[in-house]
Amino acid sequence: MIDFETFSKIRLLFDQKHLKVSQIASELGLHQETVAKWVNIPKYRRRQDPKRASLLDPFKGQIVALLERHPYSAQQILQQLRSQGYAGGYSILKEFVRQVRPLRKPAFLTLHFAPGECAQVDWGCYGSIAVGSTRRRLSFFIMVLCHSRLMYLEFTLAQSMEQFLSCHQHALEFFGLVPARIMIDNLKTGVLHHRSGEPVQFNPRYLDFADHYGFKPVACAPRKGNQKGRVENGVGYVKKNFLAGLQIPSFAALHPAARQWLADTANLRIHGETQSQTRRTLRRRKVRSQAPARCALRLFAHQTGQRHQPLPHSFRGQPLFVPPPVRLPKAHRQNLSRPVVPFLPRKAHCHPSAQ
Repeated sequence: MIDFETFSKIRLLFDQKHLKVSQIASELGLHQETVAKWVNIPKYRRRQDPKRASLLDPFKGQIVALLERHPYSAQQILQQLRSQGYAGGYSILKEFVRQVRPLRKPAFLTLHFAPGECAQVDWGCYGSIAVGSTRRRLSFFIMVLCHSRLMYLEFTLAQSMEQFLSCHQHALEFFGLVPARIMIDNLKTGVLHHRSGEPVQFNPRYLDFADHYGFKPVACAPRKGNQKGRVENGVGYVKKNFLAGLQIPSFAALHPAARQWLADTANLRIHGETQSQTRRTLRRRKVRSQAPARCALRLFAHQTGQRHQPLPHSFRGQPLFVPPPVRLPKAHRQNLSRPVVPFLPRKAHCHPSAQ
């Protein structure tokens, strides 16, 4: 058996210098039969060692059958084979079990949603950003409509209750509808207490917000983020497709860049599962919402006074639905020092789309 270097020399002398077999054998000091064999082989190949019989061979079929019946460990299988006469070693058995053991992936139920049935919400983080003379953690809020996969994205410098509720309001304004349910993680701004097998204790301020808009909040099971997989995938999609490699000059530049990305990329992409553009799917399935998002943009009397907020100019002259005011429990009302939910933020905090 010759090595690859010798094979290359034989091919060079035979193909390019056109030497005869005897001349090549004399030049390289090889037997003529060896040279004659390799000049007829266009590609080098190593010698294939004959497969030796193993003491495990008679038991391989039985091992496969055992693993299909139950995920036994290699040590358990060894104990069973010893009683049947296996005299081989443990290492070869363990290596064979590793090769043939069926891969057991966790099974997940694929969830399907009707149009307008549900939306999913989550926060994402992406390093920090310079704000003035300091750096702040960069967070982003995502809401995804479960049926159409239409996405809303907003960047913030905190994940407090104020940001959580205002991002909800901006997302509903962006979609122009309110889904029947909104699914959230067990974050403290939404859920105060949630143990397996026990009822969920939602944050009262979030319940007030949900009651005002007419949707039902739903919390995922503890440590079961896969239950809101659509928005979990959305967080990863934002990081990989929008934020990766993005030069961010300032925090103020993020909002228009995100809106442009939503309009040109995220909500125009062909979704891998639905095989349809997200925006077109939403238009085909026009849903009558329980309470249009624009109902929040209405005259609202603060509970701490009688001063009314002005209606944005873009909605003047349009019919608006004004739902009845939310009646809070007495014990809850006594603890209020400010409005429970910023149904209509102050002018300085108004969303750009509402101005």
